[in-house]
Amino acid sequence: VIAINNKFPGPTINSTTNNNVVINVRNKLDESLLLHWWDLYFATIFVKSGIQQRRSSWQDGLPGTNCPIPPKWNWTYQFQVKDQIGSFFYFPSLHFQRAAGGFGGFIINNRDIIPIPFGSPDGDITILIGDWYTRNHTALRKALDAGKDLGMPDGVLINGKGPYRYNDTLVPDGIDYETIDVHPGKTYRLRVHNVGISTSLNFRIQSHNLLLAETEGSYTVQQNYTSLDIHVGQSYSFLLTTDQNASSDYYIVASARFVNESQWKRVTGVAILRYSNSKGKAAGPLPDPPQDEYDKTFSMNQARSIRWNVSASGARPNPQGSFRYGSINVTEIFVLKNKPPVTIDGKRRTTLSGISFVNPATPIRLADQFKVKGVYKLDFPSRPLTGPTKMETSVINGTFRGFMEVILQNNDTKVQTYHLSGYAFFVVGMDYGEWSENSRGTYNKWDGIARSTTQVYPGAWTAILISLDNVGVWNLRTENLDSWYLGQETYIRVVNPEVTNKTELPMPDNVLYCGALSKRQKPQDISFATSITTSSSKLFLAVLM
Repeated sequence: VIAINNKFPGPTINSTTNNNVVINVRNKLDESLLLHWWDLYFATIFVKSGIQQRRSSWQDGLPGTNCPIPPKWNWTYQFQVKDQIGSFFYFPSLHFQRAAGGFGGFIINNRDIIPIPFGSPDGDITILIGDWYTRNHTALRKALDAGKDLGMPDGVLINGKGPYRYNDTLVPDGIDYETIDVHPGKTYRLRVHNVGISTSLNFRIQSHNLLLAETEGSYTVQQNYTSLDIHVGQSYSFLLTTDQNASSDYYIVASARFVNESQWKRVTGVAILRYSNSKGKAAGPLPDPPQDEYDKTFSMNQARSIRWNVSASGARPNPQGSFRYGSINVTEIFVLKNKPPVTIDGKRRTTLSGISFVNPATPIRLADQFKVKGVYKLDFPSRPLTGPTKMETSVINGTFRGFMEVILQNNDTKVQTYHLSGYAFFVVGMDYGEWSENSRGTYNKWDGIARSTTQVYPGAWTAILISLDNVGVWNLRTENLDSWYLGQETYIRVVNPEVTNKTELPMPDNVLYCGALSKRQKPQDISFATSITTSSSKLFLAVLM
């Protein structure tokens, strides 16, 4: 596995709204690295899934914005978790490395002066679930390069561990499994993230309800679920009340969705919820998954039921619903369509609107900074191409302070999950069939959830609205790792015509150079964080295989 500080999964990073965070990354791999901070509004090449790098795509950790950290080098990420709260995770964004690990949780707590819309939990627990292949990420990468499918995963991990032996036939003896210890009569906040490769998972805990409270930085209308579908790249917070008797332990289950369940039984993650006064081991069959093999609307209706808590305060004291997105005029419309993989110039590729994205040798943001020509084209089509598919570095030209409507149309046979770096968008509609202008009549214009990752069901569409208030170059991609690796992505470039530090921070002093600018890079230029005078968290991450 790829471990962080000798841990798999990596350590959870715990911060508070508006903290400055300094993370020094030492790359001990034998290949280059970027960490992405999921859903955070900042940038690094360790990708932060969901953290919105406000005013700083320099820290987003993606090849379109950052040069990779070479093997044996250090590099320091430095960003502010500005005006954000919630549950996120980080992971490596290059070379299919996420399939080998390198991921961990990232928590942003509310400031003390901002009330949260539920009582303070008695504990805070991070749970990372995801499909897993026993082949190394380099072998999986070679299979994709050779035009092959990855096939069925070997299992589902929960916090890096295999399944509890709930069935002697399906689960061999001797596998290490995760145990979560709780006390009776308490309430715990569970932050659950699907960090896998391409499998949608149903999450459930035997005999317990899951009270949904937050997703990817937005407080939700609180609703109980016996189980919830969590798609690749998505994050949810549940409140779990330990109100059952302790006659035995309870199963925690993450099982594959939208598959032939008889063939995928062994691809099930099982952990244990153990009360401190438990009287015995969990036994018997697992709690049932949704019985919807012939009802394709069940999961979609469940997704539609997740709504924004418009009266709750988020990172700021004003209610979340004070931003009335439904009354803002749309200035730009893009219909993005994906299809099953195609062959382009003899290579198996995935596409978005007929274009398979090619990552440039020189990152887009760096090319803009130094006016390097020919790195990319600012010509991504607003409607899918009707001619032959092509491989290009084609980028969406976003208008600063515009309001963009994006329709994600999935014409593939499996669920696709889409993520946009640097922003939280509003999920306003989804349905089966082809989207049309008349589909807008079904949009939720009041309490559609604001998040950074949304699912699009096969043969269906999802509509999102984006307020383009964050200057930078931001990645829009499928989170299905195999499809992402093969080209199903693009970037949205948002430029303020008036150059000012108020809307974008300057290029960092320790920026790495590559591609057309590689001569600027000093050899072995190992840089460390500069001092920060405001409230900050300083961390050191060593990434090793």
